Amino acid sequence: MSGENDLKSRYQAVMMNAFGPPRKVFVRGEGIHLWDAGGKRYVDLLAGIAVNSLGHGHPAVVEAVTSQLNTLGHISNFFASEAQIRLAERLAAAAGGGKVFFANSGAEANEAAFKLTRLTGRTRLVAMEGSFHGRTMGALAVTHTAKYREPFEPLPGDVTFVPFGDVSALETAVDETVAAVVLEPIQGESGVIPAPDGYLAAARRITSRAGALLWADEVQTGIGRCGELLLSRALGVTADLITVAKGLGNGFPVGACIATGAAAELLTPGGHGSTFGGNPVAAAAGNAVLDVLEDGLLAHVHRVGDWFAAAVTGLHHPDVAGVRGAGLLRGIVLNREVAPRVVELALSQGWVLNAPRPDVLRVAPPLIITEADLEPFVNALPGWLERTDA
Repeated sequence: MSGENDLKSRYQAVMMNAFGPPRKVFVRGEGIHLWDAGGKRYVDLLAGIAVNSLGHGHPAVVEAVTSQLNTLGHISNFFASEAQIRLAERLAAAAGGGKVFFANSGAEANEAAFKLTRLTGRTRLVAMEGSFHGRTMGALAVTHTAKYREPFEPLPGDVTFVPFGDVSALETAVDETVAAVVLEPIQGESGVIPAPDGYLAAARRITSRAGALLWADEVQTGIGRCGELLLSRALGVTADLITVAKGLGNGFPVGACIATGAAAELLTPGGHGSTFGGNPVAAAAGNAVLDVLEDGLLAHVHRVGDWFAAAVTGLHHPDVAGVRGAGLLRGIVLNREVAPRVVELALSQGWVLNAPRPDVLRVAPPLIITEADLEPFVNALPGWLERTDA
């Protein structure tokens, strides 16, 4: 096998420079671990950005995908498969009843939701400051970060951004011209920022009063990541549109837009489509993930996530301002903007995580991780923080 430096050179020769040089070239994964081209082992605390919910090479997913691919791989959406129907039934039930459109990613699920909002006959959307919903033109239009948006403007309009968590600002912005309000229960890319208590319920009340849709982007928070199949539902809110992806396929590309109530009837034949969305193999992967999650793993996520937050807080380190998030989507908030340097030091010692903001470390490991797996990370964190002074 080629060495890592050779592979990096080959990467840069043929890949568009959308991501910068890769930090590592990984060649194998098993459970919570990854191995690079040099044979070094790492603990994966990022899970492909909250994707590998059951870890690498989980036997249930491998068996489901292999069996399905040996039986029926792709048929297009002119036809249906039992795996697709079963997965849709389970997602609709998790949302409190509704209908499902399958896509291949979170951005595509959000693109479908965006188009559904247009079918209300209204065009105005209200989105959140600090939001991230994807890189397609529609999803980007409701993404707040200027550096993502500005090179591609003009984007689909018309979108009003309001401060995340500010009920008064939301009430002011939403009237009978608004098609939908879109929000994340926890803003992942903005630094793992949870909505304040009661904010989703207020958004539900405000949108219902104006006849607007409530669109909950659960691409990162859903499918067990926060210890719930859908965090918005666990918070007592039934949104009109709920988008999921990431952990649903454990690495196999699959996303879904779930519509409830009257919103479930907005889409009619020809209104939207996807060649690969909901294909039998993706659906088999999704069903395997849900099988494992529903077999006791959700309670495990709550327990381990709470332990981790308490352990990091219990360090009482002067550089750690706190830990926020839910389940196994956690942001370690720092008092200094040294998170990228900590990520580098951690990687050098065999730990994979990332810094969504200069003062935040994001920890989103496979949901199968244990307290014993995480304890060495907690113990090593103070040393990495102290080395950033050097």
